[in-house]
Amino acid sequence: MKGIYFLALTLFATSLYGQVKKAPNIIIIISDDHALSTIGAYGAKYGATPNIDRLAKEGAVFTNAFVNNSICAPSRATLLTGKYSHMNGLRDNMDEFDASQDVFPRRMQQAGFQTAWVGKWHLKTYPQGFDFWNIVPGQGQYYNPSFISMNGDTSKLNGYCTDVTTDIALDWLNKRDQEKPFCIVIGQKAPHRTWMPDIQDLGKYDQTKFPLPKNFYDKYENRLAAGKQDMNIVNTMKLGYDLKMKSDTSDKLNSATAFTTRMTATQRKAWNAYYDPIEADFLKQNLKGNGLLEWKYQRYMRDYLSTTLSLDRNIGRVLDYLDKNNLTENTIVIYTSDQGFYMGEHGWFDKRFMYEESMHAPFIVRYPEVVKAGTIMPQLVSNVDFAPTFLKLANVPIPAEIQGKSFDNLLKNPKAKFRESVYYHYYEFPGEHSVMRHFGIRTDRYKLIRFYGAANFWELYDLKTDPNEMNNIYGQQASASLTGELKQKLKALVTENKDDVALKVLAENN
Repeated sequence: MKGIYFLALTLFATSLYGQVKKAPNIIIIISDDHALSTIGAYGAKYGATPNIDRLAKEGAVFTNAFVNNSICAPSRATLLTGKYSHMNGLRDNMDEFDASQDVFPRRMQQAGFQTAWVGKWHLKTYPQGFDFWNIVPGQGQYYNPSFISMNGDTSKLNGYCTDVTTDIALDWLNKRDQEKPFCIVIGQKAPHRTWMPDIQDLGKYDQTKFPLPKNFYDKYENRLAAGKQDMNIVNTMKLGYDLKMKSDTSDKLNSATAFTTRMTATQRKAWNAYYDPIEADFLKQNLKGNGLLEWKYQRYMRDYLSTTLSLDRNIGRVLDYLDKNNLTENTIVIYTSDQGFYMGEHGWFDKRFMYEESMHAPFIVRYPEVVKAGTIMPQLVSNVDFAPTFLKLANVPIPAEIQGKSFDNLLKNPKAKFRESVYYHYYEFPGEHSVMRHFGIRTDRYKLIRFYGAANFWELYDLKTDPNEMNNIYGQQASASLTGELKQKLKALVTENKDDVALKVLAENN
């Protein structure tokens, strides 16, 4: 009887406006490594995201949404649990997620929602708390991807991964119990490295010459960790593995040729017909130095943006499905990414750092019954806040153990206050890109970062006067008072969030 009462309470709960109504459906679309600088709703001029931009125009754009650990698996673990990495047990991509722990989909499932996860999962264990799941193994493949079903079988499915993921999601929506509310997470692989566009999107940006970021030729003065990283376009980005040049045979296991082995003969023919002339011209130019570096940057941008075209097109398919099935008004649609990404800023690609391009993620919500179209939300929010917000919007009680805070009230009142700061902690070292361990605090204007482990030092940035984070002002006399204030706030956050590693660092090397 208790379960039946709870279900009834949920399905006919009081809405945000105090009205008795049916619980809303929730669709969460999470991409992988989608940079804000390439999304129209965040100011990009590339035209690659018309459907994401539509979602933004019909809903709310959060302009200051951040992740607390900018790396794929930890970000997903935070999405599921509403807890920081040190509390949910997944600090880097090598860890294995305990899927039996308290996750928001299970809470919704217990409240009568049908729950599903489709596409990229990337947490090593299988999902729990879902009525349905069908996931790609590991990072997944762009062409003719393999999927693991709930019975543990792995099948190779024909098509482009972004399309296939959406096909499975829409098929589940068609077959669901239409008398129950639903919550589905659609995890898209795109536009994760190695940025392999759909055949129909090849060459879409070949006539575009992308301007170099202002700090493309960053020299990393007074920023030790930035100088030690291994995620730069000049040395780390590979001609074969990343840019599809078959003449680069330095890495035979991860060569341009190896990545076409999953393709059909028709797909491979179209692929080679596009890239072979590009390579022939590249070899003819015999580029060196900055000429080679800037060529790599242009190729990177073209492949990356072309890969986002299918991502956006499939978001459009989901929105169209809702329209055609009279689900738009009572369905909350979320678009986000597991983190941001460098598009040449500081001369980099990838993520990991606490710098803006990496920790700053898109977050867009459309909920026609509640959210006014075209709303801009400048408040600071963290991905640790996502799970409690989803639960609150679904009228499901939030577990006391969740560390994040629901920002559902902002949807009713866009001028309401929320967080004064967000917390960040990156653990992986030595990792794939040699980014030093660090944690820190970001307020609306300032960012204080504590690097530790291989070396112990601080960085401080004034984001108002230095939005590109080029001038580390830590240790300057003029910033002494500010530094002391931010250190106190950081310690308070570390203590509040029960981050024992950070507390030990602060105690030993303050």
